Amino acid sequence: MLELGAIVFMVFVVWAALAAGMVMLKFLLTVLLLPLRVLVSILLLPLLLVKALLGGILMLVFLPIAAVGMVLGLIALAVVAVPLLPLAFLCVVIWFVVRASRPPALPA
Repeated sequence: MLELGAIVFMVFVVWAALAAGMVMLKFLLTVLLLPLRVLVSILLLPLLLVKALLGGILMLVFLPIAAVGMVLGLIALAVVAVPLLPLAFLCVVIWFVVRASRPPALPA
């Protein structure tokens, strides 16, 4: 049993050493590649601004179209739903009658 504990302890030690090595490697790569990351960010900033500007312009163009489409969709929904309201009322009344005619369930 002591040998099994020693093996488990060795596995934990190796695991901790690998984890520490990975943390150190990540830190080293972060420090070494930080200037490149900053340079790429500075170079891509104008493209990000152009993307935001084009997105805003497209939103201003398509927002009224979407609003009109939503209003037309609500009108179409009302045109379809209003004639079906008497049928829905009839179904609810039938459901209440059938439900009331059943004997009550026994409490558990």
